[in-house]
Amino acid sequence: MRKYLSFIMAGGLILTLLISCAVPIVRDGRRLDELRGSVLRLHILANSDSDEDQRLKLCVRDALLESGVLSGAGDLSDACALAEERLPEIETLAEEVLRGQGCSCDVHAEIAEMYFDERTYGDITMPAGEYTALRVSIGEAKGHNWWCVMFPPLCIPAACGEVTDSGDCGEMFSEEELDIMYKPKKYRVRFAIWDELGELFG
Repeated sequence: MRKYLSFIMAGGLILTLLISCAVPIVRDGRRLDELRGSVLRLHILANSDSDEDQRLKLCVRDALLESGVLSGAGDLSDACALAEERLPEIETLAEEVLRGQGCSCDVHAEIAEMYFDERTYGDITMPAGEYTALRVSIGEAKGHNWWCVMFPPLCIPAACGEVTDSGDCGEMFSEEELDIMYKPKKYRVRFAIWDELGELFG
């Protein structure tokens, strides 16, 4: 009887430990999903890796960021709807920039679900994973790309080499999301486990 009770107690202890480890993984994984589901990334693919095509890519980037194409968006749904509605306008603007630089490449813009590696902007780190993106392809789109967070608008400080401060971000993200972005090392293992579980059961 005593041996049986010992087995029960050991099993209960192991179960408690498993639950205590699982709780932060599930909690932080859900926060990660909320973060991924609240931003619109900007992804620009250059025609090639030549110095000129890479320069033109940045010219297109600057024009898009200065255009305020997503101004008025209150959340990701608004941002995606505005971007979708203005895809022809985005393509026209990018092509005008290219023509002004003597380039005849066409531009294709679309809203896409894409995987992004972990990326740091100033002191903010966006976790790796699947995000909604405004994808802008220049010409053959075979060159190195450039990306950032277009909504909420973190692109402009990143492009200008400025550091976005916590005061600005506090208006756009929750405290939990800010903690994820400012302390990426704290969450990497949990997020890796969460994503693996998502692939297994998703």
